[in-house]
Amino acid sequence: MTDQQQVNYTRIAEAIEYIGQHFAQQPDLDQVAQQVHLSPFHFQRLFTDWVGVSPKKFLQFISVEHAKSLLKTHQSSLFETADRVGLSGTGRLHDLFINIEGMTPAEFKQGGKNLEMAYHFAETPFGHILVANTPKGICHLAFYQEKNDALSALQHEFPNATFVAATNPMQENALRIFRREWDNLEQVKLHLKGTAFQLKIWEALLKIPAGQLSTYGRIAATVGNPAASRAVGTAIGSNPVAFLIPCHRVIQASGHLGGYMWGTTRKKAIIGWEMAQTELA
Repeated sequence: MTDQQQVNYTRIAEAIEYIGQHFAQQPDLDQVAQQVHLSPFHFQRLFTDWVGVSPKKFLQFISVEHAKSLLKTHQSSLFETADRVGLSGTGRLHDLFINIEGMTPAEFKQGGKNLEMAYHFAETPFGHILVANTPKGICHLAFYQEKNDALSALQHEFPNATFVAATNPMQENALRIFRREWDNLEQVKLHLKGTAFQLKIWEALLKIPAGQLSTYGRIAATVGNPAASRAVGTAIGSNPVAFLIPCHRVIQASGHLGGYMWGTTRKKAIIGWEMAQTELA
């Protein structure tokens, strides 16, 4: 690390520490930049390069995480929680949760109590898969080895949701992609829970054509943050919908496959299958 990089790292560390200690006051860009003796413009660019998200977005993450810890204790009302994280009211707390968590603070506090999910175990050319959906869309698609482990992982995400073993047209439509029934494939609706940055990365993955590959660095550049390859990799690894959001189409710049949540052998098989299907089309 060069001397200048060390200086930059120290400044970003100080900024993160300051935000963590003062998030209840919701400091703006100018206030945080002043703490590390940089202009707001320079600080915004430097922070985003190092952390992968803007100072404002990082502050939102910190605020939501604290709000979640308060709500989990069941000792704070929504109004009290909003006040303790420095927000002007429950309306702003609601908007922040929708933006970061994909659900309302009340739904989070209740552990998905008002959500009903239908799930179904199916077979694909690449192994067993568990697909689940809410009335809004597909929320989960994962390869598995053991049924019980797969269902437990899904239930862990929303411990108070209602789970129903059932098939429905929404699931069947999504699974047609494995059977090459693309002429009969309607638009697949997704209901995803993720941060704004994760959603942006997943959207970028959807733009990689079948039979083609991209790299972590290229995806980072696509979303306007070329220095955030590591953050991109983390977001890709958090993808809750296998195959439909094609995280398997992202490899390392060196040409190595890189990791895959459901195994590199399966990743290689999917890539080869897609390339073959594209050539036959």
